[in-house]
Amino acid sequence: MTELEKGPKGRRRGRGARERILSVSQQLFREQGINRTGMDQLCAAAQVSKRTAYQHFTGKDELVAEYLRRFDPSVLSGVFDRTDLTPRERLLAAFDIPHHSPVPVHRRRRRTQRPPQHPASQYARDYKKAVAARLADAAREAGAADPEQLGEQLALLIDGAAARTRVLNANAFPAAAAIAAVLIDNAIPATAGDDRRLEEAAR
Repeated sequence: MTELEKGPKGRRRGRGARERILSVSQQLFREQGINRTGMDQLCAAAQVSKRTAYQHFTGKDELVAEYLRRFDPSVLSGVFDRTDLTPRERLLAAFDIPHHSPVPVHRRRRRTQRPPQHPASQYARDYKKAVAARLADAAREAGAADPEQLGEQLALLIDGAAARTRVLNANAFPAAAAIAAVLIDNAIPATAGDDRRLEEAAR
């Protein structure tokens, strides 16, 4: 842009508009879901005009794709890269950060309007697979007999807790964590479980 554009409230807008839009989208998409968040609301919250928004993103689909691209599994590094936790503790810690739960499902559009490989859908699939893989890695470290299966089960629990929390506006993660603890302990052989308990007791 050669000129700074005035936003809805009369403030002059510069090159930071794109980052403001992305920052607001991250908050609103997490709080109320992608489908419920419209461009009008996003523009108002970011304090930019729709003209400015469409100069940075051709439409909501492109904005969603960029949001999902940035919502990388590395956000879970605060759990899985911690060296002060045992593998079992890292698995359970994944349920303590509902705001970092997997990305909300992108809205479904009519087949005639939705490309078969929409970038938003691809990023969502990649993200969920990567989270399950990180869970499986921690499960393997914990000594799980079938770490891939446990990783998928825990990923499903996180997805379900995130959806239930969003729809009911009530935190479902504590209940999901209790179920996860049972799944984890049942998946870890007795000897590995004994070693884990001794390790945690010594901490």
